Amino acid sequence: MKLSFPTAARTAAAFGLMLAAFAPVAAFAQQAPAAAPAASANPASAIPEADRKAIQNYNLNDDVFNRIIAVSREAKAKGIKPDQGSMDPSKIHSLDDLAAAVVGADSRIGPLIKAHGFTPREFLLANLAVTNAVMASQAKNDPEMAKYIDPSKVNQANVAFIDSHKAQIEALMKESGGQ
Repeated sequence: MKLSFPTAARTAAAFGLMLAAFAPVAAFAQQAPAAAPAASANPASAIPEADRKAIQNYNLNDDVFNRIIAVSREAKAKGIKPDQGSMDPSKIHSLDDLAAAVVGADSRIGPLIKAHGFTPREFLLANLAVTNAVMASQAKNDPEMAKYIDPSKVNQANVAFIDSHKAQIEALMKESGGQ
């Protein structure tokens, strides 16, 4: 599976409600220091270190993976498409702020993720863990992508998990029209 940076974000978006509007924030935990934009241009740079560590330390597993896919499929079936314009990046200062923005984008999101056993924060952590693992997986074979990855912030267990689920990821991408 060969993904460009935008495609990596779309791949991760296929797993849930982390749409392209959230991709710049979603990628913050993996940005290499030299590649990170200035704080004024990137709201993710204001995210506390504790939140960055929470993303790095979040461990993906089959249960979480399958629940993210279930949320994605149900959201698609119900026509849930969060209003990307409703998120104000200048108001995102923590994972909790971002979770509130995601849930606030459509009143059906909160009940949907709760029905699948997620709190808004855990749903966001799981999606960010997927995003970061997809990016890190791609970076292993893509020197351009590697510029955006700080290896010291990569959860290698999540990368191995994503690598072992590439067939499922590709099938989900096709199902979502992302490939």
